[in-house]
Amino acid sequence: MSSYDFLAGCYDRLTYDVDYAAWADYIEKHFARRGLPGKTVLDLACGTGSLTHELALRGYEMIGVDLSAEMLAEAAEKNRGVGPIEPIFLCQSMDKLDLYGTIDACVCCLDSVNYVTRPQLLQKAFERVHLFLMPGGLFLFDVNTPQKLQAMDGQVFLDETEDTYCVWRGEFSRRSGICSYFMDIFRLDEETGLWERGEELHQERAYSLEELTAMLEQAGFRDIKTYGELKMRPPVQGEGRVFFAARKD
Repeated sequence: MSSYDFLAGCYDRLTYDVDYAAWADYIEKHFARRGLPGKTVLDLACGTGSLTHELALRGYEMIGVDLSAEMLAEAAEKNRGVGPIEPIFLCQSMDKLDLYGTIDACVCCLDSVNYVTRPQLLQKAFERVHLFLMPGGLFLFDVNTPQKLQAMDGQVFLDETEDTYCVWRGEFSRRSGICSYFMDIFRLDEETGLWERGEELHQERAYSLEELTAMLEQAGFRDIKTYGELKMRPPVQGEGRVFFAARKD
């Protein structure tokens, strides 16, 4: 079982409730508050490119990076002809990020940072983002908090649409700090009318806010601030998602 090989074809159907316009609104609030040197934005771990699409429509020159070729295929099709400049997509892991030039901002959304389960690789990823950012550039990302991931232990979830059915359960290891999601996915093939079944394993690591702040500092970031979920205020106790905003001097 590998992440997103089978899920890519039905990811958008299962995440129909994600309001990407609201996420883009929130991102632009940070851009306006901090100011950007330009309009080139990296969508790191872009998935099927829904957020890339939304930001491209708003005039940003977008670069999408993801490790899954299957997800990138969906993203490329979705973003064909979008924006003043059509987004480009690269198949890369975060820790080996290698761009053709500099960027003015990097966004990494929907707890993608948690998916980097080895701290040393996340440290490298932060360093690669810092390397390609212009001075004054902004790095904005969100994470699931340790409390939220711990609460997933033993829980069973069901997502269902007319042509997709996904049931998954969470198991959290306090020893490793990793939450594993075991997914059974069924999707309807429109051509044959038959249901296909796939299995995937997804894992997220619980990082404390202190760990992430230290890693950002080590990578060279400054002016590091945390925010509540889609809020412009500091996080409060019990919030399951926290945003980080960090600047390159």
